[in-house]
Amino acid sequence: MAHRLSRFIKKKMLPKHLKISLLIIGLVILPSKIYAQSIEDCLMCHSDNELTMEKKGKTISLFVDENIFKKSVHSKLNCVSCHKGFNPEDIPHADPIKEVNCVSCHNAALTKHSFHPQILKTKGLGGGKDVSCVSCHGSHEVASTKAGKWSAKSTPESCGNCHKDALELYKKSNHGIAFSQGDESAPSCITCHKGAITKAAFKDDKTSMKQAQEKLCLSCHLDDPNVRSKTKPTTKFILAYDKSVHGKALHSGNGDAANCVDCHSAHDVIKASDSQSSVYRLNIPNTCGKCHSEIKNEFTESVHGVSVAKGNIDAPVCTSCHGEHNILKHTDPNSPVAYQNVSLMVCSPCHASVKLSEKYGLSANRFKTFTESYHGLALRGGSATVANCGSCHGAHNIKPSTDPTSSVYKDNLVKTCGKCHPGANTTFVAGKIHVSLEEKEEPILYWIATIYIVLIVTIVGGMFLHNAVDFYRKGKIRKLIQAGEIKVEHHGHGLYLRMTLAERIQHGTMALSFIILVITGFMLRFPESWWVSHIRDISSHAFEYRSLIHRIAAVAMITVSLYHLYYILFTQRGKQLVIDLLPRWQDVKDAIGVAKFNLGLSNQKPKLDRFSYVEKAEYWALVWGTVVMSVTGLIMWIYTDQAGTFSKLEWDIARTIHYFEAWLAFLAIVVWHFYFVIFNPDVYPMNLAWLKGTLTEEEMAHEHPLELERLKKQESKENSEDKNS
Repeated sequence: MAHRLSRFIKKKMLPKHLKISLLIIGLVILPSKIYAQSIEDCLMCHSDNELTMEKKGKTISLFVDENIFKKSVHSKLNCVSCHKGFNPEDIPHADPIKEVNCVSCHNAALTKHSFHPQILKTKGLGGGKDVSCVSCHGSHEVASTKAGKWSAKSTPESCGNCHKDALELYKKSNHGIAFSQGDESAPSCITCHKGAITKAAFKDDKTSMKQAQEKLCLSCHLDDPNVRSKTKPTTKFILAYDKSVHGKALHSGNGDAANCVDCHSAHDVIKASDSQSSVYRLNIPNTCGKCHSEIKNEFTESVHGVSVAKGNIDAPVCTSCHGEHNILKHTDPNSPVAYQNVSLMVCSPCHASVKLSEKYGLSANRFKTFTESYHGLALRGGSATVANCGSCHGAHNIKPSTDPTSSVYKDNLVKTCGKCHPGANTTFVAGKIHVSLEEKEEPILYWIATIYIVLIVTIVGGMFLHNAVDFYRKGKIRKLIQAGEIKVEHHGHGLYLRMTLAERIQHGTMALSFIILVITGFMLRFPESWWVSHIRDISSHAFEYRSLIHRIAAVAMITVSLYHLYYILFTQRGKQLVIDLLPRWQDVKDAIGVAKFNLGLSNQKPKLDRFSYVEKAEYWALVWGTVVMSVTGLIMWIYTDQAGTFSKLEWDIARTIHYFEAWLAFLAIVVWHFYFVIFNPDVYPMNLAWLKGTLTEEEMAHEHPLELERLKKQESKENSEDKNS
């Protein structure tokens, strides 16, 4: 009967206060079972937009818009379906009013609303303005979550009613912009917050929270093909995080490790090309600095940090050196900042760039001179102990050499170099650090190199030309002999001593040490050549052994040279050896005569003695080369192990001479010596005197006819004396 009374009163054109009074009177005098129970009954009062109540000092509107309510998902329910506890004696309803308990119908909400865990505690009755069902879904205007106000397209604005700051950040983010443009794959608030990902849900378990956040981000950016097709990062790039120092630490239970949110932020995820992004190039130091504060402070004071602060987009930041998703420990050999990689992989892209050098007035050859230095060559060869760029310049606190606080400031070089070279002093650091062979940079080294290049071209070139003509002439004669056009004089079968055992040991030791020195020396100068790569494949410690083996071979060469000096000064055969090797005017005549013969200008070949001009030139060149290589090598050795004995400039001079002398010696041995003992048609495939110590009579007749004649005369004389005796 109550709803009929309310309809009757409602149809009459009466003032609102009179309608309410009549309704109350009617409810009082009607039977006990007649009380407000329909929507129309309640709207008799609550359709008044001026109806209010006081609660905790606040005026609260009690107005219900009937049109809005009819459109809600609860439009088929009566008011008392939600507003429980109405009894006949309640006129018009209970006081105090009971809270609406949404969970009484929506039990599933207790498991679906983990983003507001307070709801679980209060079972939907609310624990504050931001945690009750009404706060999000509204009261009488509740719409379906599948359409209308609460569709997936409208949740950000709904959540923004309470989370205004988060909404503003979201609107500016990549996610928010894509969402506003109708992108179906763009996440809304509920997309991310439908599961537990915030501190409120995990309390003190920061590790689980960060792992949940990472899993959430990957659910779209890795697992959703639709999202991957619209974003730039590749699957490989995204997966690199798992193997990074951050990813490994997080998965190992370190809650302090950075995850997606730490770097990209939460609500304001913006693409890296936007200056407002946390991963924009110039913002990277501040982003990384949230965790690495001490390093950030060092970087800020560095030449790179100062440049970044000025807005220089070319200046390197954390990710320029360490990488982005694939950041590895500096002890990992695959890391760009690993000891052996930092110079070649990190510093070189900028400091070897002609474009950047010209743009900022940097020295264009700084990296080139480093890679050609001992330090740079050893690093290229795989050494993990030699100094790299960071050893001298620092890592995060790199400053210009003009800065008194810089590690490469002139007054600080002794300390910097002393870290690796104990005993370093002002003498040790005297000279340029980055040295080139250009005349303007270092004229002394330039002229040394120039003179040696001229010598190498002329001497080795002359040797090659001499041997080419000699090879042609001897080869032609051999072919004529084979054709029977030239008759060969047959000789006896006697053997003649060419080298004693002592001489063969000296020669073998010198040859072996020379070959080892050449290999180990050029290993350093050409660390990336194919043959060095094969040697490094044999052992990862090749360059550590290289240095040791090189020095052992050098000691062997110097030792055998000193013994040879004793041999030629204090033994009878040795004295005669050096006398026979002394240059004479006849050697010049012989050289001219051989040239005429080989060129076809003469039919008579000069008869050569025990040592021809070829062997004399080779011997004295060996003496000269051994002295030069030993002296310069010892200077470099002493400079390294006895810091402060020689200056950097003296070491550079010794190094330059040592290098070019090595080329001269190596080419001379290959072009000159190897030809006459191996490829010479008269001795091919090899003159074995260095092994057997003897030559046959035929070999003597070809190579040393004068000595053979003298020896035969001596034999005849000795035989005559024996007969007479």
